[in-house]
Amino acid sequence: MGESSSGGTWRRAGFAGAAIGVLAAGAAAGVAVERLTVGRSVRRKARLALDSAGPYGGLRGTPGRALADDGTVLYYEVDEVGDGHGAEVPARLRRLFGRREPAPVTVVFSHGYCLNQDSWHFQRAALRGLVRTVHWDQRSHGRSGQGVTQAGPDAVPVSIDQLGRDLRAVVDAAAPEGPLVLVGHSMGGMTVMAFAEQYPELMRERVAGVAFVGTSAGKLHEVTYGLPVLGVNAVRRILPGVLRALGAQAELVERGRRATADLFAGLVKKYSFASKDVDPAVARFAERMIESTPIDVVAAFYPAFAEHDKSASLPALRDLPVLALAGDRDLVTPSSHTEAIAALLPDAELVIVPDGGHLVMLEHPEAVTDRLADLLVRAGAVPRPAAAGTEPGES
Repeated sequence: MGESSSGGTWRRAGFAGAAIGVLAAGAAAGVAVERLTVGRSVRRKARLALDSAGPYGGLRGTPGRALADDGTVLYYEVDEVGDGHGAEVPARLRRLFGRREPAPVTVVFSHGYCLNQDSWHFQRAALRGLVRTVHWDQRSHGRSGQGVTQAGPDAVPVSIDQLGRDLRAVVDAAAPEGPLVLVGHSMGGMTVMAFAEQYPELMRERVAGVAFVGTSAGKLHEVTYGLPVLGVNAVRRILPGVLRALGAQAELVERGRRATADLFAGLVKKYSFASKDVDPAVARFAERMIESTPIDVVAAFYPAFAEHDKSASLPALRDLPVLALAGDRDLVTPSSHTEAIAALLPDAELVIVPDGGHLVMLEHPEAVTDRLADLLVRAGAVPRPAAAGTEPGES
């Protein structure tokens, strides 16, 4: 008798689960050690305590909604100049910005895969009120609606080009006039590349600077995630089909996620951070963002990365101030990919942050914020620092 459809699906899913276990091995070892010293109930209570007291991700701005070309509703928030709500301006930014009036520039932040706009928490807090910023949630992430073309029986995977068009919809709605500085992390950086490729005239006329943080212009199929090549290639071959199968059983998968919370937390930490002393509240903050991304969304976006190749679009940025920054121990988009971007843009500022992982903007926020502030000065978003011996704001 032939194998039933549901039986075949779960047999494949079981095989995939075993293969994906190879990817989890390093994290699982760390979790096993933790289990020897910390009880499960204690770990659960610690997570709940961090969830209730965690200070990250609570910044909110003026909400807005943009409509993508396929009808998807995209959520964004705007922080206007002067909207600092009394927040103390870091001394570094005071020295850079002084008391001078900022130029009418809008800085648009695009986040990465399985994250949301809150992943820029530290940079948003530092720049808040000093320069106009837009933070948005990519389709199917955060507060944005599920991608219309990714829903229903005729659903199609997301493309990076679609994300570039989504960014255009957000720009048209939230910043229809004036110069722009585009900042993208990981998938967000790829979104900026697609935007640049599809809208060269807008880039020439309005974009004053670009920041790529922990991203890639292509060849992601070569990334090994710090694991043996053969094992990674085996998983890579079957993973798209398995994710589709699991996406069709989203409720069951989410229950499984909750049941394996310790292992999931270990994986997030391994592939997000490189430092051993990451603030537990920051690590839990990242974990919450990632675990809030439904499995069907994970499945819809995953194929886009293997196909991603935007290296040909980068030379169009040669005449712009560009920041290319990555953590030196990023296992997801290795720093060599950022170096490749900088090689195509000889005038770009290349910054490799020591002891930095994929979520370098959360792990080493001061380093990232300082470099973004420097980029804003180079892009003319804020005046250059006062000359030595003068007070900020003096001519």
